[in-house]
Amino acid sequence: MRSWLPITMLLGATALAAAQNGPAPEGGFPGGRGVRFLGAEAGVPARVVKNAPYSADLITETTQMLADGNRLHQTTTARVYRDSQGRTRREQSLSGLGALTGRARLPRVVFINDPVAGVNYALNPEDHTASRSAWMHPAYGRGLPPRLPRHGDDKVESLGAETMEGVAVRGTRTTTTIPAGRIGNELPLVVVTETWYSADLDTAILTRRSDPRSGETVSRMSNLVRAEPPASLFQLPADFKVVDAPRPGRWSSP
Repeated sequence: MRSWLPITMLLGATALAAAQNGPAPEGGFPGGRGVRFLGAEAGVPARVVKNAPYSADLITETTQMLADGNRLHQTTTARVYRDSQGRTRREQSLSGLGALTGRARLPRVVFINDPVAGVNYALNPEDHTASRSAWMHPAYGRGLPPRLPRHGDDKVESLGAETMEGVAVRGTRTTTTIPAGRIGNELPLVVVTETWYSADLDTAILTRRSDPRSGETVSRMSNLVRAEPPASLFQLPADFKVVDAPRPGRWSSP
């Protein structure tokens, strides 16, 4: 049986990197402050949202210009669901983490977060295994890992109202200026984050972040459907073998 430990470690590395990259649409990478493990998933804690079901594709594009003029561009797509009780499901290929694993072939994974039953599952459809952990209220998950220090000052401005994917959204632009010398930088660094948020769905539909250290990241929802997803999507398949995941901060041998 394939071990979940390498997958969990990779997700943890992604989470720590994402913690520096601000908010994204629900369930997306990069994450924001307070990134933690949800079972084997690295995600962004958020309060349970009820009576606002939907399904959508979550598309994340990253573009980075290197000092030698080379350009790196990567696109990843996840399928995300939320039901009326606040359960969520995310179907994600880990192929985007290939740079961390050399030539390793990483599987498709499915994350189910069920605050109603008080459990999270990380499913490996290839070998029909699941990692199980207890669901924690976001208030209890703070500080895992410690919050990263803030290095700059924020300026927030409203971008007004728009309609995206058929829902009303309001935009906000946050400009963070890191003064020269604050983190060893010779000149000031300016990081700009633009978020378009739906109050009806209580989630961001589009987030765009520009950071001179890491390039531009755009996360957006596409093919959004505001309807109740099938209940089976949030249930553990009967033929999956379940292994309990280690508690946060502890690792077990594979």
